[in-house]
Amino acid sequence: QLQLVEYGGGLVQPGGFLRLSCAASKFTFDYGAIGWFRQAPGKEREAVSCINSSDGSTYYADSVKGRFTISGNHTKKMVYLQMNSLKPEDTAVYYCAALRVYSTSCPIEPFKYDYWGQGTQVTVSL
Repeated sequence: QLQLVEYGGGLVQPGGFLRLSCAASKFTFDYGAIGWFRQAPGKEREAVSCINSSDGSTYYADSVKGRFTISGNHTKKMVYLQMNSLKPEDTAVYYCAALRVYSTSCPIEPFKYDYWGQGTQVTVSL
């Protein structure tokens, strides 16, 4: 059973930055993809970014392109989400998730992911 733990969230002013970390209990390349999702109050969970383990390809939601960067360190069993130029609308609980099966892409549907962390709160406000 894969376990995921996110950390690095917090309160930041608009225009600021944060780096979220996702620590996995097993090697991340054993899983099809690792994704970052977020859920704001009253909204559905949405895909933010994803990295595919087979070829390293990535996905970014249009709302974060050019501001967020996903990366992974397989040796350390870590996946990161660097978030720059943060906006109030980025406020949400951020989750990392893992896709158990091999995949040639990065699914953006939350239900396709098999393992989830507990989430970390990101608040962007003055």
